[in-house]
Amino acid sequence: MKQFKYKVIKNAIDSTLAEFCSNYLRLKKECYLTLNKTNNLVPYANTMGEYPDGQCQNAYATYGDIAMETLLVMLKPTLEYYLKMKLIPTYAYARVYDKGSELFRHKDRMSCDFSTTLNLGGDEWPIFIEPDEKKGKNTNKGYVTENTKGKKIILNQGDMLIYRGCLLEHWREKFNGNYCSQVFLHYNNAQNKENLFDGRVHLGLPGFMKTN
Repeated sequence: MKQFKYKVIKNAIDSTLAEFCSNYLRLKKECYLTLNKTNNLVPYANTMGEYPDGQCQNAYATYGDIAMETLLVMLKPTLEYYLKMKLIPTYAYARVYDKGSELFRHKDRMSCDFSTTLNLGGDEWPIFIEPDEKKGKNTNKGYVTENTKGKKIILNQGDMLIYRGCLLEHWREKFNGNYCSQVFLHYNNAQNKENLFDGRVHLGLPGFMKTN
């Protein structure tokens, strides 16, 4: 069987749910920023996400959010249908991108072997995938890319891209819109139990609760 690389699923969730999730993330970002402005509330802010995100400047990010990891579980049967295999959920990671954001070319860690990016709302912002898994690699001198053109993919609200995050280089060019809300839902083949819940006891917990 030909190895799965990527596929776009149109209307993976309906626009009402997508809009709710987008507005939820934008409000959570606002709460983070407000808490972070008040010195004695900074510890609470640190459980609400981070801004800027360590991988993508001009973006708010949240790991293991309960609502986003509910989507992670809800959409698992959809992925299993298209991938023709059983999966385990690892984690969800959501971002609200602001103008000027740029996601540099990269490949993901093993907890992201079967990944999705789901467009929750905002201005259009294409994602690029390099279908040749031999392009781009991690070396002892850092990540090396060959700067190929890649495949441009445009997702509308509620659309989802499934892709092999560990195998395929992916990126986004500089964002010129006002905002864009996306959630990344990550899974492993069910045979790979070591990455279940990304090393946490269960879903919905922050990253510092990892046990491995």
